[in-house]
Amino acid sequence: MDAFPVKKPGDITALGFDFGTKRIGVASGQSIIGTASALGPVAARDGIPDWQVMDKLIEKWQPDVFVVGLPYNMDDSESELFFKARKFGNRLNARYLKPCYGMDERLSSFEARGQLLRGESKAQLDSLAAQLILESWFSGLAEKFRE
Repeated sequence: MDAFPVKKPGDITALGFDFGTKRIGVASGQSIIGTASALGPVAARDGIPDWQVMDKLIEKWQPDVFVVGLPYNMDDSESELFFKARKFGNRLNARYLKPCYGMDERLSSFEARGQLLRGESKAQLDSLAAQLILESWFSGLAEKFRE
């Protein structure tokens, strides 16, 4: 999974994911405005989502691409969760035949925690982290093609 497409994008609709073994946070966004919105998380069992729920998300949002947060360790090494997240991205690509890009997600959950309002749930945290991951990807995409 590369970080960005090789050619300049037009209007890209993307679904972003904050991978977890029990829950996968989801967000939807558009490249033209570079923003995303948190959607409800998808339940997972050992990192495997309910594919029927995923099918409905894909059908509803009609994404052009997927962006999966890759949880690198702070020393740039790849954790066990990193490999599971990458495997999830590969499954998305194979199942829906759409490009899937990895995005460094270090500190996205920490940042999401800082943005949560009092009383919001951990499930909302996962989807907010997915939103931040997707918005970071859009920002990096814009930077790449500004050069």
